[in-house]
Amino acid sequence: MRNIRVAEVDDLDRAVLAIGTDYPQDHLLVWHEHRRAQVLYAATGVMRVETADGSWTIPTARAVLIPSMTGHQVTMTGISTRSLYIEPAAVPWFPARCQAVDVSVLLRALILEAVEMEPRYPEHSRDAAVAALILHELKNLTPLPLDVPLPSDRRLRGLCEAFLRKPDIHDPPARWCAALNISERTLARLFQRGTGLSFSQWRQRACVLHSLQHLAAGLPVTRIAAQLGYDNPAAYTAAFKKLLGQPPTAYRSPDATGLGDRS
Repeated sequence: MRNIRVAEVDDLDRAVLAIGTDYPQDHLLVWHEHRRAQVLYAATGVMRVETADGSWTIPTARAVLIPSMTGHQVTMTGISTRSLYIEPAAVPWFPARCQAVDVSVLLRALILEAVEMEPRYPEHSRDAAVAALILHELKNLTPLPLDVPLPSDRRLRGLCEAFLRKPDIHDPPARWCAALNISERTLARLFQRGTGLSFSQWRQRACVLHSLQHLAAGLPVTRIAAQLGYDNPAAYTAAFKKLLGQPPTAYRSPDATGLGDRS
């Protein structure tokens, strides 16, 4: 199924529904939720998924698991998505909080195949077997640290969201303290309580994940490092590898191999 709303098929008696959707550049999908659990796969481009407690940056060929009835909004940059909408009873192991995941070559192929299937696929058919295999493969996904936790404190969250839009690795905690009229000790306590990270850890994580959209756009590492305020490209690359376990080049958009899309 292509470019239809899940509400049009949500009541079908099938555990797995697959929908492919193409979005205009820099599109914002405003706050909403789904009755079914969702596997949101980035076939092309980069997306940022935001919930009440965090922000997930999902580059090409990765996905995010969105639990049933979780309010979220999605910012799209050159995105074409392939979504699996799954009956919650079929995935009792699904995480209670959004989770970014790597997607194997096999699962990627199954997702693309599922989008081409008729929504009311016959039971015991090949398409039903594809849906069943998808459910098996989803259990073996590798989590990825592509999230930035966000605090519930309204004023601090506002500063965090502004930072996510324009991050700077050398943004001093003193600036945040002045804006909130608090001490650095109080700021440290608020960050630890609200995000589980120290201020410097959160700032580093936010900068690295922000860079994913620039990598997907093909910007040189030298330019990305400078935009984020790193002293040199090596410092940026070291921070990137520390968080994601791979160099920045591993997160550039893949060449058109036929695995990202089938249109």
